[in-house]
Amino acid sequence: MANNIYISRLNRILLVIGGIALLIVVKVPMWRIDLSAPQYPEGLSMFIYPNRLGGNIEIINGLNHYIGMKHLHTEDFFEFSILPIIIILFSTLFFLVAYIGKRWMVQALFILFILFGIIAMVDFWRWEYNYGHNLNPEAPIIVPGMAYQPPLIGFKQLLNFGAYSIPALGGWIFITVGLLLLLINIKEWLILKKMRKILQQSVTVLVAIISIFFYSCNVKPIPLIVGNDICSYCKMPYSDIRYGAELITKRGKIYKFDDVHCMIAFFNDHTNETKNAKVFFVNFENNADLIPLKNTFLIKSNQLHSPMNGNIAAFNTSTNALQKAEKYAGTIVEWNDLQISTKP
Repeated sequence: MANNIYISRLNRILLVIGGIALLIVVKVPMWRIDLSAPQYPEGLSMFIYPNRLGGNIEIINGLNHYIGMKHLHTEDFFEFSILPIIIILFSTLFFLVAYIGKRWMVQALFILFILFGIIAMVDFWRWEYNYGHNLNPEAPIIVPGMAYQPPLIGFKQLLNFGAYSIPALGGWIFITVGLLLLLINIKEWLILKKMRKILQQSVTVLVAIISIFFYSCNVKPIPLIVGNDICSYCKMPYSDIRYGAELITKRGKIYKFDDVHCMIAFFNDHTNETKNAKVFFVNFENNADLIPLKNTFLIKSNQLHSPMNGNIAAFNTSTNALQKAEKYAGTIVEWNDLQISTKP
């Protein structure tokens, strides 16, 4: 009986707005993959529209040739022939549900919308996996064991390229429409139950869900590699990674440095981007070990001779740091003091 209740007038209007928004999605890019590398300081971008690929496709295809990846062509993806139809169908359903206004129809529409989103993301991951793993064995550049699958969402380092995958305008509209539909269902349920206390709890849960969606990509630090990585500040190739450092921005982008001095200078030049960034240091005694800032003990000595004369080394215990400070006639230093002392 409850499912035959009609939804409120406001929710009908919101459904119409959602239907109009979905029509916009048909004409704008839904997803984007940005690539950055020292040889492309301006970056390269690929845009995925509902019916085609856009952006720097030809340049990206040229790069893909060297590592054995298949070229990207719109006609190779059957999804581009059906995706606009599916989006228009959903838009029509939004208008239809708004016109009829039955509560059960709103619930069914939400379930269909979520299922479509899950299927679309699984298909996108499958597409990325196939292109990143099925490589030409006769490619000019072959790195044993290396795959080039871009991240589903967030940042990933692929050799000297940084790949950042995020929704584009159409994707954000689609997500917003889904959240709008969720809110409509929650509102109708609360009106039926007349429980305003549950409304406050549901809003809290919704905020938590949104927060998890945007911050679930837990980017981990990547060990520095001599002969492969270059410093994000001075652009010099790594010669001695014992003095290296790394930071991860709150958006998940990774910057690598061959010297603590370079990372401090980068912090001072990019205060907005480095705010709340995670900081890691290479363990002087174990090059493959990256130590988070809270567990790091730093020493400074002119006898260390780091690549850019920062002459700072990191250790994971105070005992190791004190021993090396005595050995190299150095002093224990604090990260905050180093930042302050180098600010102009």
